[in-house]
Amino acid sequence: MSVWRKLVTAVKGGATETAQAVVDSQAIRILEQEIREAKEELRKSDHARTQILAKCKLSQQKIDSFNASIAEFETHARKAVDSDRQLALDCAQKVAELKAEREQEQSYLDQFKQSEKQLAGNIQQAKANLRRLEQQVDMVKATESVQKAQVAVSSRHMGANSKMKTATESLSRIQERQKLRNAELQAAEELASDESNDDLEKRLAAAGIKGGTTSADDELSRILGN
Repeated sequence: MSVWRKLVTAVKGGATETAQAVVDSQAIRILEQEIREAKEELRKSDHARTQILAKCKLSQQKIDSFNASIAEFETHARKAVDSDRQLALDCAQKVAELKAEREQEQSYLDQFKQSEKQLAGNIQQAKANLRRLEQQVDMVKATESVQKAQVAVSSRHMGANSKMKTATESLSRIQERQKLRNAELQAAEELASDESNDDLEKRLAAAGIKGGTTSADDELSRILGN
């Protein structure tokens, strides 16, 4: 593969990754919007369930009322059977009508209860799924934030290591220059000390105190013992 083709492939790869990152970012926003809408729908579902429960309560109240009326007319029928059979039959007919109405109302109540039970199960399942989705989205967002922080820290750490290496190299060069300069200063001091000693020897010799050139007369006197 030529260098140009490799470059094009690299650029395409980078563009694909960037596009995917944009899509992923949009996906999170879409999910968050879907979650908000799902919560609103669940709120409506809870309200609908409340209405069904209210209907159940009203239906139960009607049934209780039918039961009370049935008990009342049964009592009337028993009391009237000896004195007025027709009145007793009318009371019995009323009881039959009330029981038919109670049975119809009971069927409504059973339907309401069944619907409420099914709706409650669906709502509970939907809420559980929604909580799970929220947790996953929160985890993805948290992980993304942590990884971004880790990348930032890693980049700064690499930069810091690079700077530290450069600083250490500079320090080593400074130390080497200082060692060289110190050696040069010591050498200069030694040279100055040697020059000072030579001058002192010359001065002593000139004064006849030390060293100097011995004259022939001095040497002859020494030999003759004078």
